[in-house]
Amino acid sequence: MFPSTTATASRLLVPAASRRAMATAASANPPPPQQSPSKAVRVVVKGRVQGVFFRDWTVETARALGLAGWVRNRRDGTVEALLSGEPARVDEMVSRRLPVGPPAAAVTAVLPSPADPLDPSEGFHRKPTA
Repeated sequence: MFPSTTATASRLLVPAASRRAMATAASANPPPPQQSPSKAVRVVVKGRVQGVFFRDWTVETARALGLAGWVRNRRDGTVEALLSGEPARVDEMVSRRLPVGPPAAAVTAVLPSPADPLDPSEGFHRKPTA
């Protein structure tokens, strides 16, 4: 009625030589490393954000988070920045860090908009006023 256990097991077992060949093939061709997705956001920061160390603070904070991009003053009294990198770190900068800013700042708004991601090797730097 039922096939013997040893007969079933012998049909299901893979010979040792085949197992070694499969293991060697798998280790010889490892899957390519997956790059983490990148996110970029352009932000305009409003409030008392000029003359209070905001740009230098942004450069330091963005570099500490491993972000690429730039920051600059704008003639209308706001600060503009492009933040690019790991999505969670970009989100942290936009939602937790920029709304607070350095001690002398008084941020009233952070207005984000989507942007194209930058190459991480570009680093984070200050740009001249626009």
